[in-house]
Amino acid sequence: MIKIKLDDVLKEKKITAKELCQYVGITEANMSILRSGKAKGLRFETLNKICEYLDIKPGDIIDYEGDK
Repeated sequence: MIKIKLDDVLKEKKITAKELCQYVGITEANMSILRSGKAKGLRFETLNKICEYLDIKPGDIIDYEGDK
């Protein structure tokens, strides 16, 4: 199972989802779907912009929790 940890990073960096949406160029509704983990996909372009703005690596916001 893929887990999105974007909310944690936003809180840590004191950045609002609205600020991130404006930079990335996606709607707040789509950002909400991504943050909740309900997104079925994520474009590399979007991921790249998120990482660029937050100065992070993809692994900082995307985690895998397998059935172990």
